[in-house]
Amino acid sequence: QVQPVESGGGSVQSGGSLRLSCVVSGYGYSNYCLGWFRQSPGKEREGLAAIDSSGRTTYANSVKGRFTISRDNAKNALYLQMTSLNPEDTAMYYCAAEPNYSGYWVLRTYAYNYWGQGTQVTVSS
Repeated sequence: QVQPVESGGGSVQSGGSLRLSCVVSGYGYSNYCLGWFRQSPGKEREGLAAIDSSGRTTYANSVKGRFTISRDNAKNALYLQMTSLNPEDTAMYYCAAEPNYSGYWVLRTYAYNYWGQGTQVTVSS
């Protein structure tokens, strides 16, 4: 059973940084495509960053240069380092996993079948 579990959310002031973590249970983690998404009340879930099994990364324009995605296959872990946070980054952040996927749509929700419960990030001005 593939199950992502996020951690690391919290409250931070504008301009601050946070590091989110996600541990994904399941066999063959090194072959997973992994992504970070976020969702604010009343808005659609937005793809932020993804990393495939080869280590190739993809970023949404809204976070490019501020957020960094990485993975540690030895720990079944995924990370999102977030810097220069602003109030518009306030949202629930989700980790997603999909075994053996390396397609074009890595920032789209429909590319992933396995989702965590989310971790809240709140940025105050």
